[in-house]
Amino acid sequence: MIKAAIFDLDGTLMDSEGLWVEAVTQYLNDRGRAIGGEEGQAIVYGRSWSDIYNDIVARHPELDVTIEEMEEAVRVYMLALREGRDVIIAESVNLLKQLADDMPVCIVSGSPCADVEAAIDLMGIRDRVAFSIGAEEYGPGKPDPTCFLMASKRLGVEAGQCVVFEDSSAGVQGANSAGMFCVALARQGFPKQDVSEADVVLADLGDFNMAALNV
Repeated sequence: MIKAAIFDLDGTLMDSEGLWVEAVTQYLNDRGRAIGGEEGQAIVYGRSWSDIYNDIVARHPELDVTIEEMEEAVRVYMLALREGRDVIIAESVNLLKQLADDMPVCIVSGSPCADVEAAIDLMGIRDRVAFSIGAEEYGPGKPDPTCFLMASKRLGVEAGQCVVFEDSSAGVQGANSAGMFCVALARQGFPKQDVSEADVVLADLGDFNMAALNV
């Protein structure tokens, strides 16, 4: 029996993962380290901010910048890109609200805590989310299961009684490694991730039915 739900943020509840890719790409391009969209996706998609930072400085150690400095700089790009864009995935947010009527719900994200908290307010779900876990609170990042097991412990629910909603291959792998059920969002027209290991794959979380998990 499912007793709790765990939602990823970027790409699952908000169409923001692409913004982070663009922001990181612009950040590097403006510093003379030009990268393409595919390389930006490889750096960003499904990964925690600490892993993104470590990847960038491994590629470009000459940048000589702290994780905090890079985070603040990239955030400026991301917020500018977000202006005038509707980034909320309404069907996913509606599902979160519905599930929150019956069980505790939390958000586990690879984004910095400040951005997760701002997103919760932007989506208007403060009263529906038991808590959130951001990048600074765990390590290593997805696909390691640490963040999901941390959430399970805080929820007071066994891992096998949690369902995770993800959109990335790293997130799906992490949920599986944690021993949790996983529902993957694979939206049409977005960069493809290998989410074949998920228990259920949907193009729209509005189509989710708990019976599909066979629990």
